[in-house]
Amino acid sequence: MPQRIQRRMTAEWRAPLDEQGQRPIYVGRPGQFGNPFRIYKGHSAIGPMWHVAVDTWGHIPADECVCAYASSSEPLGPESVVELYRMMLEARRQDDPDRLREWLAPLAGRDLMCWCPLGSPCHADVLLELANPGGARG
Repeated sequence: MPQRIQRRMTAEWRAPLDEQGQRPIYVGRPGQFGNPFRIYKGHSAIGPMWHVAVDTWGHIPADECVCAYASSSEPLGPESVVELYRMMLEARRQDDPDRLREWLAPLAGRDLMCWCPLGSPCHADVLLELANPGGARG
């Protein structure tokens, strides 16, 4: 089953090939599958205005329509921005399920690659779940 691969920035590293000889699809920023939400100064989850996030199906620039979604006196972890990404895709599924399926189609059955450490929450895990319904991830 498809899995998440952590991208590395070392000269000798190359993305591994899957069983079909294909490299993983990069889903980080920038790109249409990148998570537009991020942690700001450790205590705020920020991203584009909600209508922009839900209605934009391509790359959402990090500096576009930025506003805070959640602030906390306690440090926020990556799970907070992964949850915002999940909520965005769930809203898309409710509003336009056919378009969401079409948007996710290139990811079905493919390994996905992002910069997040493998033991950490990542939006690529959400994409793997939605692009491969009913399938267990590796």
